[in-house]
Amino acid sequence: MKKKAVIFDMDGLMIDSERVTYDGYVKICREFGYEMTLDFYKTLLGLRINVISQKLKEHFGKFFPSEEIIRRVHIYIEEYFQEKGVPLKTGLQEILQYLKSRDYKLIVATSTARIRAEKILKNAGISQYFDGYVCGDEVVNGKPDKEIFIKACEKAKVKPEEAYVLEDSEMGILAASRANISCICVPDMKYPSEEMEAKTYKVANNLLEALEIIKEDEKRFE
Repeated sequence: MKKKAVIFDMDGLMIDSERVTYDGYVKICREFGYEMTLDFYKTLLGLRINVISQKLKEHFGKFFPSEEIIRRVHIYIEEYFQEKGVPLKTGLQEILQYLKSRDYKLIVATSTARIRAEKILKNAGISQYFDGYVCGDEVVNGKPDKEIFIKACEKAKVKPEEAYVLEDSEMGILAASRANISCICVPDMKYPSEEMEAKTYKVANNLLEALEIIKEDEKRFE
């Protein structure tokens, strides 16, 4: 079926923010006497803040000041973006420009809260490409639940089978699979497991490769 919409995750997919976020957790956690490992950080990818907070307490103990650390990590990220600019992933401008020129509906579906997502995308200079947002504070159940992607399809006025999801995290892959939406995974800090890869439509090394996958699909329906 010909696709009419593309749903974009944000952190790790469009914005090269996961490494900055990890560095922030390492720095702030050490100030409180805790050590954030990369392996544990990867288990947090794609999750909403409230779930991340819960997982932090489960991992470090019930007295871990998760809310304060998350707040300070977000300040760290914001200061980094202000100082150095919002880092975009390879191929983002090209895929957004192409899809917009072909009249796809473009929707952001991110676990991040709306106020933060809108600010980051505006500062990145790409907010004008999108027809709508569904954010982590606007759904009852976050990824890996399908809710966020079903709402994104509703916002785009398309059926799930008429959309692609572009995701970097396993939580996003699982949510897209449960929503019956073709997921093109563009891995960031973690390549999907064999089980998760089997739930994708395709895996691409970067957004330029994801764009080529979409173009090849277009040819099949010309």
